[in-house]
Amino acid sequence: MTKKLLSGRFKKTTHRLVDEFNASISFDKRLYKFDILGSIAHTRALQRARVLTKNEAARIISGLKAVEREITSGKFRFTPEDIHTAVEKRLTEKIGPLGGKLHTGRSRNDQVALDVRLYLKDQIREIVWLLHKFKASVVEVADKNLGVIMPGYTHLQRAQPVYLTHHLLAYYEMFTRDTERFFDCLKRTDAMPLGSGALAGSPYNLDRRVIAMELGFARITDNSIDGVSDRDFAVEFLSTAAIMMMHLSRLSEEIILWASQEFGFIELSDAFSTGSSIMPQKKNPDVAELARGKTGRVYGNLVALLTVMKGLPLAYNKDMQEDKEPLFDTIDTVKGALRVFAPMLKTMKVNKDAMREATKSGFLNATDAADYLVKKGVPFRDAHGVVGAVVAHCINRGKTLEDLTTVEWKGFSKEFGPDIKGAVRIERSVNSRKIHGGTAVTEVAKRLKDAKAEIKKGCC
Repeated sequence: MTKKLLSGRFKKTTHRLVDEFNASISFDKRLYKFDILGSIAHTRALQRARVLTKNEAARIISGLKAVEREITSGKFRFTPEDIHTAVEKRLTEKIGPLGGKLHTGRSRNDQVALDVRLYLKDQIREIVWLLHKFKASVVEVADKNLGVIMPGYTHLQRAQPVYLTHHLLAYYEMFTRDTERFFDCLKRTDAMPLGSGALAGSPYNLDRRVIAMELGFARITDNSIDGVSDRDFAVEFLSTAAIMMMHLSRLSEEIILWASQEFGFIELSDAFSTGSSIMPQKKNPDVAELARGKTGRVYGNLVALLTVMKGLPLAYNKDMQEDKEPLFDTIDTVKGALRVFAPMLKTMKVNKDAMREATKSGFLNATDAADYLVKKGVPFRDAHGVVGAVVAHCINRGKTLEDLTTVEWKGFSKEFGPDIKGAVRIERSVNSRKIHGGTAVTEVAKRLKDAKAEIKKGCC
């Protein structure tokens, strides 16, 4: 059993089991730099409000920096509590009773809200940078393979021919929107709650705007209750991370499929593959599989925090201590996935011949045959039926559309002429879609050029 930090109200010490159940130091110790940064800013505010003398403030700040050096060097001995208590206790051990003045005018409630916001701002910026590097790898692979034709799919069935570059740039667009969402989330995280107190605000003349400026916040929170009682900025981050991981999981699934012998479209580097404990021939895409699996973990963290917050009355409740583990775990998961994915993509080998060969079966040019009839004045629905019959004919005879003679084509419609042979060529098919955003090589090259310029410009 331990003596309570704030023990005036209580006649009994806290039971050991309560201490163990309450403890958060195992995960919130990562906040120490931000906790000390916030405490230094609060100390200066107390000095400006004449609650502390210049000498007292200097001693507290010097003590806080000494505690930070101890933690950074690994010499600090953590005890079962939270990081805020641990820092304050060690400060008091170093500078004496003066350390007890640090908490004047603030509460654990606005202190922890400040720490989490400072930490998350820092992490969002790092994630955005990692996303930028990952997007650069996507663009690099897309640029190296401009001109490689592959089957495009719907329902995992071969549908129409596309350029691999076009396919990869689809992911570039997705991850660009993810970047925008992280920046948007940063706007709502970038509000300074210190001064909100427990819930009603501080009775001391603390200049919150000066504190916000010192700590690099864009603004201050406008309601003291809201400042300490909501974690919607953390929920928004988890939601944004979940969407990003969904995109990464989709790319992972394609890498897994493409690396299989059934597809054979790519080969992953040995450095980013693993073997089997029993089958010596195996080369497994474990990185992509783990990223796909960890996506579910990030989803779970989002649902966990939503569930924690959904029934809480205003203002702060101890339930909100449960915001940190899902938040920290998601940050670690997202950063880890992005770090490993970029070099994995850049080192994979693209089997151009296999991709091109795969366009020869599956009648990927059937829509082009229908469009040929439409240009001759045939209603599209009628043209669709005619070409469907042509495809059935080819299936029964083991032929492709390119194999058919002009006589055979005319057997299905008198509108077919000798030029149908050129109209259904795969190269013509893929390059006929010259609309903005289409898969014609001219349009793909334009978007690739823009993407390369965006990457060169930087992420922030």
